[in-house]
Amino acid sequence: MTVLFDRPPEAARPVREVAGYPQTWRRTPRAPLVRRPLTLSETTGPLEPARRLRPLGGELAGAGERRAIGQAIRLRLRIVDQGGVPVAGALVEMWQANAAGRYVHPNDDDHAPLDPNFYGAARLVADADGRIEIRTVKPGAYPVPTRDGWWRPPHVHFSVFGRVWLARLVTQMYFPGEPLNAQDRILNAVADPEARERLIARLVPPTGDPYDELVYEHRIVVRGREATPPQP
Repeated sequence: MTVLFDRPPEAARPVREVAGYPQTWRRTPRAPLVRRPLTLSETTGPLEPARRLRPLGGELAGAGERRAIGQAIRLRLRIVDQGGVPVAGALVEMWQANAAGRYVHPNDDDHAPLDPNFYGAARLVADADGRIEIRTVKPGAYPVPTRDGWWRPPHVHFSVFGRVWLARLVTQMYFPGEPLNAQDRILNAVADPEARERLIARLVPPTGDPYDELVYEHRIVVRGREATPPQP
């Protein structure tokens, strides 16, 4: 049986060109996508991407002498569709800057220092309830190279694969209460305020367990009218 999902409203999708973001033209198609019927091979395989991409685990913060610098946080994500049905077995990749706002990548030569105890990337497979958990440090903000006063707020990148390669969502997660959220050009490229809220995690009230970590919960909706907006 074929299940049909509502399309997200256009205002829930980011604009094609983000003003002041020079990488837009490399990351966003200039013209609308051409839709064509999918063949059986595209909708049935290759099955289970996790067989080809080895999971890396979700422990990034470290401990003892190898503990990363910064506020330790725990991210609890749930991957679902528009009906709240968990996407069991989804392959989830994440990457982020360190606590100083720098990525472990040769293209990032910013002023901020690298942390020898922090790699900043993970790859996990969602459980039967669509859940994954990552222990990391809160990423720092950083200035965009346009040098016009634009800073990216703390955020985490996620790539979610379904059971086939074509079923993929690339998005970002933001943190609540960050002053830079209001001026971030990528977050605010999504015109619908309710859709923008779906990109912001929820801080779980501290309970003392774990005593030295802040806990954030976040839901990624992979398809349907209330789908999590894509982000570059």
